Amino acid sequence: MATFRAGRKTHRAVLPQRPALESAPADTPRIGNETGRGDHHPVVPGAEHGRGETGTAPPGGSGVTPAPSGAGERGREAHTPHPFVFVLDEHGTPLQPCPPARARKLLAKGRAVVHRRTPFTIRLRGRTAADSRIDGVEIGIDPGSRHTGLAVFTAVAGERRDRYAIRLDHRGPAIRKKMGQRSGYRRRRRSAHLRHRPPRFDDRTRPAGWLAPSLRHRVGTTVSWVGRLSRLAPVRAAHVERVAFDTHALSADQPLEGVEYQHGALHGFEVREYLLATFDRACVYRGATNTPLNLDHVRPRSRGGSDRVSNLVLACVPCDQAKSNRPVEEFMARKPKLLAQTLARAKAPLRDAAAVQSTRWALWRALDSRLPTHVGSGGRTKWNRTRNRLPKSHTLDALAVGEIDTITQTVDTVLVAGCTGRGSYARTRPDRHGFPRLRLPRTKRFFSFATGDLVRAVVPTGKETGTHTGRVAVRSSGSFNVTTAHGTVQGIHHRHLRLLQRADGYTYTTRKEKGVSSRP
Repeated sequence: MATFRAGRKTHRAVLPQRPALESAPADTPRIGNETGRGDHHPVVPGAEHGRGETGTAPPGGSGVTPAPSGAGERGREAHTPHPFVFVLDEHGTPLQPCPPARARKLLAKGRAVVHRRTPFTIRLRGRTAADSRIDGVEIGIDPGSRHTGLAVFTAVAGERRDRYAIRLDHRGPAIRKKMGQRSGYRRRRRSAHLRHRPPRFDDRTRPAGWLAPSLRHRVGTTVSWVGRLSRLAPVRAAHVERVAFDTHALSADQPLEGVEYQHGALHGFEVREYLLATFDRACVYRGATNTPLNLDHVRPRSRGGSDRVSNLVLACVPCDQAKSNRPVEEFMARKPKLLAQTLARAKAPLRDAAAVQSTRWALWRALDSRLPTHVGSGGRTKWNRTRNRLPKSHTLDALAVGEIDTITQTVDTVLVAGCTGRGSYARTRPDRHGFPRLRLPRTKRFFSFATGDLVRAVVPTGKETGTHTGRVAVRSSGSFNVTTAHGTVQGIHHRHLRLLQRADGYTYTTRKEKGVSSRP
């Protein structure tokens, strides 16, 4: 039986989330050029692209968040600045990222120009990489089924300082749905003796390492973003979270047999973290939070239950003791609705976990062919994050991947990049039976604009007078819609638009990092 302890209560106005419930073992701590300023400090132990799309210069300022007291050397202050700005030389070679305040000065003096809006990048005038000091950065990757966290950081003597954070939102479920629709259309055409592709069942083979399109998309987008960041920053290495067996178990005092060979010092952390995320860190029987939680078997082991994840739930100590080895149907007989919810959640499919498991080797091989890639287990990531007093998020997990000593800086803003694709090749829109109901134009670009472009519209007169910055949806008539942070502005003529950045298959938003605050 494993017991979880609740962390110190935090005011919701500062941290709008429930305190994380961590396992007991994880709470025991163990272990001068003009664009590179801020990366050459002595090591100090301890511990969102926040750049918006509508401005022309990155935000400035930084804040300081005090670390929890009583943490030894980690009791010192951990800085939480705004995300850094990517810098290129006059030939497009990446230089060391610089603070937003420094980038603002370079732009104001005319020594740099804006190269890209999102992620915000500047290009220096009259300066080359040979004239600059480049220490390099590293990338941490926390792969997931729905979201993948990316963190760009500097690493000096085991100390990591976050420079940029990205949360990549995958569209795997959408791809899976589209593939199912296509399969249904083809099946219907075959049964109705309509036009269909010739059968290929006899010669259809899958090569070694084949992945379904929805899984291949997760690998492809992650590798694509690593390549994009490598063109914007001097990336030296990548750290990716991958399930790895700990060989410490092989040196145990007593001989290990069977699957026990795979149980390392961090064995069980992945299962516990999965249950904490699945059940929202609350007791499934009465919804209690901020209290120690135990692992409970829905079907008791004494009655034939197993240790499979589908048979494990979280229960507070009073409920765990009251249930004992009784069947869950008997224990919750007076709460039929809650009983049905508990059984449904306990039997939920492990689709997300299976997706990550299936793509871990393909992702590692794809990254290792491009950069020196280091791997770390999920248990070590949680251990690093816990001992540095960081909340749970994909971007902070990416910052804590692998072997580290301390995390002294985290950014306060995360760039959320949602995968939207680049449109469809189809020239029709089918109805629910698969028959075409709408014909689309053969071109996607009208008046030099395409749907998804980042534009600024300056409307001098009329109902929509003003300046609007956002994503455009084009029409062949020349009357476009612009979606801004405040809503959609309809009917703007193309003459009033100015292109800021071409569509690249992603939609960008920003959000504050969990548990991280900064003050002006």
